[in-house]
Amino acid sequence: MFLSKRTVIKAIVLASIVVLLAISGVAYLNSIVMPTSIQVDPIYQGKADKKAVALTVNVDWGEENIPKMLDIFEKKDVKATFFLSGRWAEKHPELAAKIAEGGHEIGNHGHTHPHPDNLSIQQNIEEIKNAEAAIKEATGVITELFAPAYGEKKPHVAKAAAQIGYKTIYWSLDTIDWQNPKPQTIVERIVPRAFNGAIVLMHPKEPTVLALPEMIHKLKEQGYEFMTVTEIIS
Repeated sequence: MFLSKRTVIKAIVLASIVVLLAISGVAYLNSIVMPTSIQVDPIYQGKADKKAVALTVNVDWGEENIPKMLDIFEKKDVKATFFLSGRWAEKHPELAAKIAEGGHEIGNHGHTHPHPDNLSIQQNIEEIKNAEAAIKEATGVITELFAPAYGEKKPHVAKAAAQIGYKTIYWSLDTIDWQNPKPQTIVERIVPRAFNGAIVLMHPKEPTVLALPEMIHKLKEQGYEFMTVTEIIS
């Protein structure tokens, strides 16, 4: 059976319209799920033109050391960025609120501190959103920055965060304080290696508390300003 030339042309035009509509639909959905203004790639450091560093504290434990850290930050006139897990904020709402009241930036560290590499995109989104709700309940802050637990960094982790408007933050310099090194070791891991825009990873550990005064003093001596993560990446 032969089709007329007119019928073939109609079929081609119709098929072209269907394809164009499909492409437009995908582009539209992508614009909803992944706005072009959102930072998709993870961030490891701030702007190099700023003589500044950002101190970050990932919090899922160590609440006994946080008041001491806050006292040091207040005396040294330093604002840090605290990434709180949702479950920690639920257990310690007054301390979470005190961090925010001290003028420190509050970020999101996931809700139950899972291994995000092992979660799906949707599961990662749920972790972030559940933590967001818990942190907002405790501090009144709606978080916009996400630090994945364990520093895990498979591409879908940052993609999940970006889909709900979060920037994913890692670090430039690591104190490795979870190994309980000597305070002087922490100072030596950071101060000589500092550079413009560096993001420093810490945890609420006793050696870190003991290292903080000297670390801050020496960095200030070198001319570094202390900024929050949002400030240093802006």
